[in-house]
Amino acid sequence: MKGIICYYSGSGNTKLACEYIVKNIKDVEIDLFNIAKDGIPDLEQYDIVGFATFANVLGPPYLMQTFIKRLPRQKDKPAFVFNTYGFISGKTLKILGKWAVAKGFRVIIGHSLHTPENCPPMIVSGRGNEQAPNKKELEDFNNFISELSQLIESKGVRQKKIKIGLLNSLLPVLPHTVIRKVMGKKYVDASLCVECGTCEKVCPYGAIKLKPKPIFDMSKCYGCWACYNHCPNKAIYAKKCRGIGHYPEPNNQLKEKLKI
Repeated sequence: MKGIICYYSGSGNTKLACEYIVKNIKDVEIDLFNIAKDGIPDLEQYDIVGFATFANVLGPPYLMQTFIKRLPRQKDKPAFVFNTYGFISGKTLKILGKWAVAKGFRVIIGHSLHTPENCPPMIVSGRGNEQAPNKKELEDFNNFISELSQLIESKGVRQKKIKIGLLNSLLPVLPHTVIRKVMGKKYVDASLCVECGTCEKVCPYGAIKLKPKPIFDMSKCYGCWACYNHCPNKAIYAKKCRGIGHYPEPNNQLKEKLKI
């Protein structure tokens, strides 16, 4: 049995969780596919497909939506959906499942994992959830992996209904452009910028060009904070955040809990 997880990870939390799934799932060889860098995969060689991302304004990121739309239509191929979230997951899992079903996938299971927040304003406001996931959340994650293994073993004949909880179901999904407004205009501290090009490389939307300092195209920006989080010299800043709240990679306690 062979599978693939098509993932989008801003600061590494989702990628780390996917690597944990790959290590702990039974009797399945799973490849990881980074949708922000690797184009479109050949799904014909896989028996099951996973879609994994993070919650962004209570729903999946725009990049994942455009990726799934570009995939060839499927004929009931088994799939699963997975997302990480910092503060609240919202309808991320449900919407991700609907997008996959609309492309002809048969979604057999889904799960949301609480992880530390990677959005700088949330971190600065004290809602970083630095110790997530707790013991119960980690236990639920391991149970999800076990159930996924069993469903794959049955070749997806059985399915588990995706549940997101009452609060998540009531919260409205905000337009992707809202987070751009929340971030606001981006600036560069010329005294700190060394023109390394990291921001341009990590931007999944092609909204940054070096000339030779970073130039931001706000019409392409979706406020993912990747440029801010990953700038090695903290030269990029926004109106509400400057030099604080960075989350460039999974924190140490998450790495320990999801040790592979």
